[in-house]
Amino acid sequence: MADTGFSACASENCNASYDELLTNISPYAWAYAGIALGLGLSVVGAAWGIWLTGSSLVGAAVKAPRIRSKNLISVIFCEATAIYGVILAILLLSKIGDGSEGSSGALPEDWNYNQWYFAGYSLFASGLGVGLTNVASGVSVGIAGSACALADAQDGSLFVKILIVEIFASALGIFGIIVGIIQSNDAEFPST
Repeated sequence: MADTGFSACASENCNASYDELLTNISPYAWAYAGIALGLGLSVVGAAWGIWLTGSSLVGAAVKAPRIRSKNLISVIFCEATAIYGVILAILLLSKIGDGSEGSSGALPEDWNYNQWYFAGYSLFASGLGVGLTNVASGVSVGIAGSACALADAQDGSLFVKILIVEIFASALGIFGIIVGIIQSNDAEFPST
């Protein structure tokens, strides 16, 4: 056996390799970690975008107070990325079973381990992918919203033109949640 870095551990409860390490973590833990990452990173992306947009909006409103209410649409687009994370979390939570299959202390002999692990890894990948996509979406919407506020303060005719760019930046989050739904589509925890 090749030295994997775990050779000092000789008991039966040790992880002999990284594949054992990954499979000894419960698929439910992977699923819940994916949901947490999807929701948490989406909120981080929204907050980051609101920070970028809001700081420019407040600064530019000093020169041109007329832009305050009109440019709040940029903040709403940023908040949409957090809503995408909430939607994904609800969808992924509906795919997790009740966990009662191991309540007797052991899994049934005919247990479908492949389906069990696939479901956990699939929900983890889906949540992580959507979370990272929403961070990128939130930042890009924030930068576009910042530019929109500053340009609108200089020339009011530029608002609609830059708002279209902001809509395209917001579409990144929609694409991310679509990919996340597709990734987790076949994930189903087995039941007893």
